[in-house]
Amino acid sequence: MSEQLPKAKVVMHWLVAIGVVFLFVSSWWMLSLPLPSEDFTYRQLPFQLHKNVGITIMVMIVAMIAISIVKKRKKLQIQKSRLERLAALDHLLTYFLIIACCISGYLSSSFSGWETTLWWLVELPAWSEENDDLNILFSDIHLWTCWALLSVVSVHIGAALYHAFRNDDVIDKMFRL
Repeated sequence: MSEQLPKAKVVMHWLVAIGVVFLFVSSWWMLSLPLPSEDFTYRQLPFQLHKNVGITIMVMIVAMIAISIVKKRKKLQIQKSRLERLAALDHLLTYFLIIACCISGYLSSSFSGWETTLWWLVELPAWSEENDDLNILFSDIHLWTCWALLSVVSVHIGAALYHAFRNDDVIDKMFRL
């Protein structure tokens, strides 16, 4: 039997997974909505919800990284297999891309002139007045980091299926609470 992961990390993993799926699905839907006007202001709610989920996921990723750092300090560093090193690289790249997606999305929004209010409670700062060039730059970064994230998540899912078919207990620890 493999070692058990911290319960908080398992729960956050699945919340992040659900959140990332929501963000991909909602982004395609949001972008199909008509541009806002005096008559059509309903676009604000889906965009605000998208930003709130993204920022919340970023906070959870930072917490997951902190849990990993604390856990790694406590156990001795043992020689890892090639697959374990690839898995660690996959996780590191996934965390980096999620953070990059969230930061670039927030900055794009900040330079677009639209406010970001975290869960309709806390007004997050805008970095400057509306700036189309910076909005486009960060929007492009957001788009490409999200596509890269989708690629890495696909590899992650493929690896999970590999472990599920091998029945090697790796999947079990992601469902054990």
